[in-house]
Amino acid sequence: MDVLNAVNAVEASAEVPLADGAGALGVFLGVAALAVVALLIGGFILSKRKHDAEPPPPRPDEQPEKPERRTHVERHDPHSSDQFPEDGHALSPYELKDHGNGPLPPDEERPSS
Repeated sequence: MDVLNAVNAVEASAEVPLADGAGALGVFLGVAALAVVALLIGGFILSKRKHDAEPPPPRPDEQPEKPERRTHVERHDPHSSDQFPEDGHALSPYELKDHGNGPLPPDEERPSS
């Protein structure tokens, strides 16, 4: 019986340091969690202050008026010169061949020197 009591005493003494280490880890994780929560609340407060400092959105009578004529001018893009197939089917990747890998034609607007 003395041998069993000795073994139990050794096992009990070995468990005590583990309890102290786990308690310290729990305290550290609690403090870290509180720090994260404090950072989130602080970020929310700073964001709210920044939002409150911005001017309000314009009222309907302050909105810009629509121009009388069209202001957007469309120009020819050398990359989009190809048309869709006349029969309406979509091209497969193998039907594209080397589409888009060739050099662009020179600009017609630029004078040649």
